[in-house]
Amino acid sequence: MDIFSPIQWFADLVSYGWLNLERDSYLASAANFFIYDLIKIGILLFVINYFMAITRYYFPIERAKNILAKHRWYGFEYLFAALLGVVTPFCSCSSIPLFIGFVGAGIPLGVTFAFLICSPLVNEASIYLFPSMFGLKVTIIYNILGIAISMLGGMLIQSLKVEKYVKQELLKTKTRKQLIEEHGGTALSLKELSAYWWSDGWAITKQIFPYVVLGIGIGAIIHGFVPASFVEQYLSTKEWWAVPIAVLLGAPLYANSVSVVPIMEALVGKGVPLGTALAFMTSIVTISVPELLILRKVMRWQLLALFVTITLIGVVIMGYVLNAIV
Repeated sequence: MDIFSPIQWFADLVSYGWLNLERDSYLASAANFFIYDLIKIGILLFVINYFMAITRYYFPIERAKNILAKHRWYGFEYLFAALLGVVTPFCSCSSIPLFIGFVGAGIPLGVTFAFLICSPLVNEASIYLFPSMFGLKVTIIYNILGIAISMLGGMLIQSLKVEKYVKQELLKTKTRKQLIEEHGGTALSLKELSAYWWSDGWAITKQIFPYVVLGIGIGAIIHGFVPASFVEQYLSTKEWWAVPIAVLLGAPLYANSVSVVPIMEALVGKGVPLGTALAFMTSIVTISVPELLILRKVMRWQLLALFVTITLIGVVIMGYVLNAIV
């Protein structure tokens, strides 16, 4: 069951019922996309920020940091983060609230990026739809490559020590000890705690939400008005440059994996090599204009450029590998 189906029902009601837009029109597609993603991401943003405020209050952040710093995990922390990304049914923009929560909770930056890359990259489409469409071999290779790219990308970002490029205002939260001291040394009541958690969660949400609206608006325009035929002529060739071109064409677009899979299947049916088509799809679901606009609010351009570069290079490699194997 799709947990977001009630939101889709409401988006359909507004687009095709109240606004009376023609279902197959570009405008209806853009409007439906905007309404659905705005509500879904808005709810996720606030709910996750609220629960991360509770986590920050109870979670011993400094102790967790010390454990991660003093013990050798041999890369398993990145694997755990990537696997968490696999089981979360989020697109690239929907993953950002949880990413912000992880950063605010003191989780190492590289580990949080492993999650951010993997969450849209290895998803319900690659697990459930690929076997019937492209076979078990392609499914296994794609998912292994996706998890590996996420882990290696996270490790590289962690090794470069770029924490200074995260906007620190997102991390300025009070610890449980500080709150109790400000309260005269006595524990806060549940009512007071609830008010604090609400305030803490809302403080981050209201900083990010205007960028969510702007990003989703741009994504809706691209989603509704850029037809699949626009890219077909550029991807059918088997030349080496087809994969980078596919990635660059896909990167500005925005769609979730399930909605873009039929387009990818159509491209393969028209002669586009599978690795090239998968690279196109992967760049759409991992890097998008709306995602970058939202991320720009929480990190400086140097870190954002690093994230984009690592992700796009990983997607290009994935495309080449799949073209060579399949």
